Amino acid sequence: FESIITIGLRGANDTPMAPGGPEANMALLEKIVGVQRKMIAEEVNPDVTKVPQLWCLYKEVLDFYNAGMRAPDDVTLLWAEDNWGNVRRLPTAEERQRSGGAGVYYHFDYHGGPRNYQWLNTSPIAKIWDQMSLAKQYGADRIWIVNVGHFKGCEFPLEYFMNLAWNSDRWTNDNIDEFTRLWAEREFGPVFAGDIASILSKYTKYNGRRKPELLAPDTYSLVNYQEAETVVADFKTITDKADAIYKKLPADRRDAFYQLVLFPTKASALVNELYLAAGKNALFARQGRASANDFAAETRKLFQADTNLMAYYNHTFAGGKWNHFMDQTHLGYTTWQDPPQNSLRAIPLAEIEVPDAAAMGVAVEGSEFAWPGATNEAVLPTFDVFNRQRHYIDVFNKGKAAFEFTATASEPWIVISKITGTIEKDQRLWVSVDWTKAPKGAASGTVKLTGTTNDIVVKVNAFNPTEPTRDSLQGFVEGEGFVSIEPEHFTKKTDAGANRWIKIQDYGRTLSGMRATQPVDAPSATPGKDSPCLEYQMYLFSTGAVEVATITAPTLNFVPGRGLRFAVSFDDEAPQIITLVPGNYSAQNGNRDWEKSVADNARYARSPHTLVKSGQHTLKFWMVDPGVVLQKIVVDLGGVKQSYLGPPESYHGKN
Repeated sequence: FESIITIGLRGANDTPMAPGGPEANMALLEKIVGVQRKMIAEEVNPDVTKVPQLWCLYKEVLDFYNAGMRAPDDVTLLWAEDNWGNVRRLPTAEERQRSGGAGVYYHFDYHGGPRNYQWLNTSPIAKIWDQMSLAKQYGADRIWIVNVGHFKGCEFPLEYFMNLAWNSDRWTNDNIDEFTRLWAEREFGPVFAGDIASILSKYTKYNGRRKPELLAPDTYSLVNYQEAETVVADFKTITDKADAIYKKLPADRRDAFYQLVLFPTKASALVNELYLAAGKNALFARQGRASANDFAAETRKLFQADTNLMAYYNHTFAGGKWNHFMDQTHLGYTTWQDPPQNSLRAIPLAEIEVPDAAAMGVAVEGSEFAWPGATNEAVLPTFDVFNRQRHYIDVFNKGKAAFEFTATASEPWIVISKITGTIEKDQRLWVSVDWTKAPKGAASGTVKLTGTTNDIVVKVNAFNPTEPTRDSLQGFVEGEGFVSIEPEHFTKKTDAGANRWIKIQDYGRTLSGMRATQPVDAPSATPGKDSPCLEYQMYLFSTGAVEVATITAPTLNFVPGRGLRFAVSFDDEAPQIITLVPGNYSAQNGNRDWEKSVADNARYARSPHTLVKSGQHTLKFWMVDPGVVLQKIVVDLGGVKQSYLGPPESYHGKN
């Protein structure tokens, strides 16, 4: 077997070896390394340069290197990422000449701030490719080490990590899905390989958006873009599919499938459903809904289901073979440290007094208010002929007795999913537009809800312009006061020699990512000169102040002395250079910006623009530094509402 000897010294329990940092301790650490090398020469090989050694530049040890301490040339420098899968530093041209070379220390599991993540796999392989392909490109390829914690659940990303290390040219940004499918086919046969690969990719993508330990009842919006309910519905879809496959697999494949696919999918779905129930409990209590108490009970029920599922894994599944592997707590965090046991102590549940008499209440999509009671008018988000949305009105009961309701549209083009019925707790009405009957231009109407007391009127606005039409539209189009774009849906991509934007398949929080790339040691690109460009054509009805919100990866300033930048412009305006990460950025606990970026698995950049006319416009993204990954682009014309993932992608026509 092969072995590598680590040199250097840290303190006990993941702490510095002594207080005072490099200034107080560099001479001592250099002396320690000298003694260690002498021991290696005496006990292993007199020619110490023939014995593989590494110096891991982890946490405070990196400060010693930055302060000028150097290891002997034959020692491999093991650069550590930020414990959250983002490479901190890669070798310079001078460092790549060292005979010992360099490597990377990576994490799929971490005990530390801003919060522990040690329960399930939350490492999508697209992100692994992104960061480790940079390591390979910049010469950190001598040693790759990954921390997998208790290992169960990390088998799949670990195999990808090792395969990528062994044959980096085989696995690229374009065949991430292929690796997953081939792995599923090898383990479970060809019949269900495609579906199993899809489940694996989706559950890790969903967990990668925000690790389960960091979830809260308000992580995903409860009122905007149907976000929280869509997240839970998407989890339910893949869980149901995994359940169905499990029942059809040969008996000798079921235990492996349960442990590798079904269990983590079901467990993740359960936790997300629990937080949705807790979020609805809090929201509905504020709105005075009688069903608020039901969602408190539902949250407790889901907590018990989680407890039962962990117990099944530990004690019943495979005859208890993997007992204690699911002891890891994941519910009840109040600090970075994992709680001693799972609990609901971090989720205060509301219980309200419910009167006997029925009383009608109304809530609408896009608002946390309820009527009667709110001082503003009830208005649904705008409908438009391009996106053809459907929005909801919730009719609910504030009391115990049931009541009858009716819903009446003021205009023939307003379509309501249910116009009469009995309300015991809650009834969701879906409102849409019959575009064959909608007038041209802007139109308004109402839905009148009649129940126990005063009528509640909800305003409905629709937009059906003469030009452009849905069929003639080229590119994206404004709707609800924004344009939301998945970056791979560009209108035009222009390379600048070896400077390019490349698509990373299945990367990030929604669809995929577009990464800026260039040769090692190439200088920063200049927009309009040697900068590759992505163009997004769109039709905008609004004019004036516009903000472009760009959601990017949490990539760090991995090139010493160089930040992470890109540029953005509309039409022929001068590109604005945006600094995502400055050159002197320090990714560590206490840096609130870094803590937010790893928790969100994203960075956010905003640029102001002014558009003097409506009509066709072209938004351009220019590369400045390599490594920037675009996850989502949102053009805010005044209508964007709060959400975690950003608005769903806008309608787009022919490119």
